[in-house]
This record gives sequence, C-alpha cells and structure tokens, in this order.
Amino acid sequence: MTEEELDPILIQVTVPLPVPMIYKAMVEPAQIGAWLAEEARVAPALGGEFYLRFGSPTPFESAGRILKLTTDVDLGFSWFGPPEFAAIMNAPTPRTNVYLRLQESPEGVDVTLEHAGWGSGEPWEEARSWHFHFWDEHLQRFKDYLIKTAYG
Repeated sequence: MTEEELDPILIQVTVPLPVPMIYKAMVEPAQIGAWLAEEARVAPALGGEFYLRFGSPTPFESAGRILKLTTDVDLGFSWFGPPEFAAIMNAPTPRTNVYLRLQESPEGVDVTLEHAGWGSGEPWEEARSWHFHFWDEHLQRFKDYLIKTAYG
C-alpha cells in the first residue's frame, strides 16, 4: 500500500487594488524582485522561463518554466525547492508546481496561491511545512508591496 500524496498548500490574501496592477507584480521581474526573490527573469509565455534567485536565509535558485498563463487571471510555474529538499523535489525534473489565481471579491481581489505535487513521507512533510511558511510570508509581502506601491 502506498501513502497518499500530501495536500496542496493553499494560501490566500485579498488586495484592494485593480487586477492589472496585481497581475503585473506577478510577472514583471523588477516587481517580483521587490517582494519575492533577489533576482527574477520571466519570459511571459507558455513554456517561458520563470527563474528566481533567493539570498538569505536559504540561498537557492528555482529555474522553472511557465505552465499556465492567462493575463489578469492566473500564472502557473514549475518549482525547484531549496538545497535541503533538492533530492526529493528537483530531480530529475521539478516535482511541484506553483499556481497563482486572481479573482475579484467584494473586498478587492483574492490572490490564491496553490503549491501542489507533494509526495508522501517525512521528507515531503518537512518540505511542505517549509514551503507553507515560505509562501505565507511572501504572499503577505506581496500584499504589503502592492499597497505601499499604490498608496505610499
């Protein structure tokens, strides 16, 4: 009997700004650099590059590809985990994917992040837990960045 895969990570923030402004912060490298990674390279097309380089506290690179892209609606990309999880997450190809979806709501725009493709077992549980905290922090930074950019 094999163990079931772990549930996807689901995190949501609501941003009281227009969809186009939020979407640009998801796909423009300079803006990604302000809330997510130290360096970003993005080729906004299916199969295009979605490269991120992170510094401290855990330096690593995620040299992903865009898997889904609908202007002002969503963005999906393959994900390479940090070195401590590379053996289970990155080889021979990335095992997990990140998907960001925008949907208007009464309070603004709901930004939902889903990180899926987790395996089973203790190493996967550790990787998923690390990534949950990573994405929770960065999605809050995303919201804060957008509000500060819009309102100063």
